[in-house]
Amino acid sequence: MRFSQGVEWMLHSVALLAQAPAGMAVSRRVLAEHYGLPEPYLAKPLKALVRAGILTASSGPSGGFRLAGRPEDITVLDIVEAVEGTSPPFICQEIRQQGTAGLSPAVCQKPCAVATMMDHAHQAWRASLRGITVVDLVKSTPKAIRDRNRADFAARLSG
Repeated sequence: MRFSQGVEWMLHSVALLAQAPAGMAVSRRVLAEHYGLPEPYLAKPLKALVRAGILTASSGPSGGFRLAGRPEDITVLDIVEAVEGTSPPFICQEIRQQGTAGLSPAVCQKPCAVATMMDHAHQAWRASLRGITVVDLVKSTPKAIRDRNRADFAARLSG
């Protein structure tokens, strides 16, 4: 399975937004500069997170993005699905019904072993990502980086 760059960008961005002081909106420009990313490319995944109810957006000189809920209630799966969608990565094409060894549809009433295995794997990674929250992401960020982020936010608020 391969995720778009937007997933990585939004996981980091949401973790950074969780470290912003209460009530502070962080602009797309600030997020882009913080991570050295092209600002226009952040527009689509940020909008996806707003549509999913993970972020709120405000416009104007002090506008930007904030978490829409508590970081302990937002999971990595929520973010991945907001950016990538909810479609399963594996779609069985029922090739066991094709070719010289093709089986009749009557024999193929249940999913094949491959489809079953892939569904189990899909459910396992979903469960794993559902068990990790934004708080967990922030806590796993080294303290020196969290301190630097707080100092950056404090400087923006005072300047």
